[in-house]
Amino acid sequence: QNVPTIKPAIQALAGLIPQVTDLLDKLVDLMGKLKTEINKLDVNAIPGLDKASEFTDKVKGFLTAAKNLLPDEASTIDDVLGVADIVTGLPSLDDVKGEILALIDAITAHLNSLKPA
Repeated sequence: QNVPTIKPAIQALAGLIPQVTDLLDKLVDLMGKLKTEINKLDVNAIPGLDKASEFTDKVKGFLTAAKNLLPDEASTIDDVLGVADIVTGLPSLDDVKGEILALIDAITAHLNSLKPA
């Protein structure tokens, strides 16, 4: 959305600071690597993932209650909750994988369009 607004500034900066183009190149490269790793993700290949997800979802409620009873362990509980959130969300990853890849493509296109001609 903001590409037309920031493009002149980026191109002017690139004229003064050549590393700006390097920055854009590195960002494009990172987007490519991220896309490659996302393409490798196949949560359907994990047997029992749906059951593990159900389990971690239930664990989250328990951990939230435990946090109130064990305030000194809040940091450790938060760490475990973070992992539980990831595992709980994995089954839905395939549902949004295409959207994520499309967003990466759009970001890459915008980054490339910012580069000076």
